[in-house]
Amino acid sequence: MDLQLCCRFSSDPMNCAFWCLGFSIASLSLSLSLSFSLSAFLSFPLSPDLSIMSDLKATVAETTNGFHVEGYEKIEYDFTFLDGVFELPNLELANLYEKWGRCLAIMDRNIYELYGNKMKKYFERHDLELKIHQTMIGEKAKSLDTFTNIVDSMTDFGIIRKEPVLVVGGGLVTDVAGFACAAYRRNTNYIRIPTTVIGLIDASVSIKVAVNYGNYKNRLGAYHAPAHTLLDFGFLRTLPEAQVRNGFAELIKISSCAHLPTFNLLDEFCERLMKTKFGRSSDQDGEIKKAADEINRNGIFEMLKLETPNLHEIGLDRVIAYGHTWSPLHELAPPVPLRHGHAISIDMAYSATLANDRGLLSDEEHRRLLALFSRAGLSMDHELFNEEILDKATQAILKTRDGLLRAAVPSPLGSCEFLNDVSEGEMTQALRRHKELMKEYPRQGAGIEAYVDSSDTGYTINQSQDALPMQAQASSAEVSKKYGLNNGVLHGLKELAINGHTPGLPTIEQR
Repeated sequence: MDLQLCCRFSSDPMNCAFWCLGFSIASLSLSLSLSFSLSAFLSFPLSPDLSIMSDLKATVAETTNGFHVEGYEKIEYDFTFLDGVFELPNLELANLYEKWGRCLAIMDRNIYELYGNKMKKYFERHDLELKIHQTMIGEKAKSLDTFTNIVDSMTDFGIIRKEPVLVVGGGLVTDVAGFACAAYRRNTNYIRIPTTVIGLIDASVSIKVAVNYGNYKNRLGAYHAPAHTLLDFGFLRTLPEAQVRNGFAELIKISSCAHLPTFNLLDEFCERLMKTKFGRSSDQDGEIKKAADEINRNGIFEMLKLETPNLHEIGLDRVIAYGHTWSPLHELAPPVPLRHGHAISIDMAYSATLANDRGLLSDEEHRRLLALFSRAGLSMDHELFNEEILDKATQAILKTRDGLLRAAVPSPLGSCEFLNDVSEGEMTQALRRHKELMKEYPRQGAGIEAYVDSSDTGYTINQSQDALPMQAQASSAEVSKKYGLNNGVLHGLKELAINGHTPGLPTIEQR
């Protein structure tokens, strides 16, 4: 059975006083057309035109002492679900590059090791020249240096205006490479193939691209829509369970604040989703694959419905910012950074306790939400998530959100409310209560494999543990013990070496 799903969202700031506030020079109207096709039960033809349609309509009028400019720009791009993007019979990717006869790919090094040969054979089969720039991007390497390396590869390749760069990797790779494309000639097209749960569910939906700067996440960036995003959940077969868990947090985020049916599915199938990597590691469990496809489709669709009317974040009350009030600073606070999913889970769990204190979230729903985090092995607390971090993170986010806290909280599950009037005393009281609650949960609220490791690119050159000096191995153990990493960087490395997107152990120096 074939289904087609098309959605068009548009917003005209001239008819919306809220969005027009403060924009006296120019106003922007965005219309986004999105097409989905899920292999096996969804199909949709690809547009023959790669480039983002950008039809600018503008007027210039004289004023008493100058001019007034008013412009409207349409942005249009596609999403396509498919299985086996590099399988030779699949023409979707080849069709996108047929016009150019060649392709520059910015590719995660670990993905290259697993899929590089298959990708080369695909492009050879379709008579397309392929050049691959391998990159390793972890949170510490999500930097201007990595950004300029990607820009250099575009210059060396000789990218033509409107020729799309292919970006293959997780959310960190698509963020940095997307920012490079936004900056290169101020607007270079790109096509995304995300390969992690976070990349597929969260990063692929947004048009925000960025690098970290100083101790702050995504401080330098832009809004730059891709020409196309190809969503192949088959990549999850080789994803470490730690990374599946990492992305699971993003699904809890969107469902707990915007889509209760998806939250119910996550709650029902939590352990099986984790074990089967969203039904991709086994062909035997049809029930879990069906549930996973529904979760992924609904999760992406809900994200799009929330994001597309506000692509450039003119409105700062954002439902999908649940879990992103205090986490941006806390994520990079430990010597070995927290995985993004664990950082936002701590934020979400604490925010839920704050909402419960205010009577916005019932005791039953509060316990249900915390139980799901715990069952998934996600962090709900951390020793560095303390009053000092809470205060610094609050001051930082107030600047980002134009002087208001705008803390998104579930109220009730499946809906959202924003908090602006939370006092320092109320935050501190909620934090103390939250830490007491965590004593009732397994691991006292600590997450499993909560810290970045060799499955997070940018932290390893695929060096085996046996090849490490004894001093480095001892240092790893010492750091792990000191900062509570027993469930983190050292746990499960042998499994990752055969089951993950990357083998190898990160050394202290490489961290």
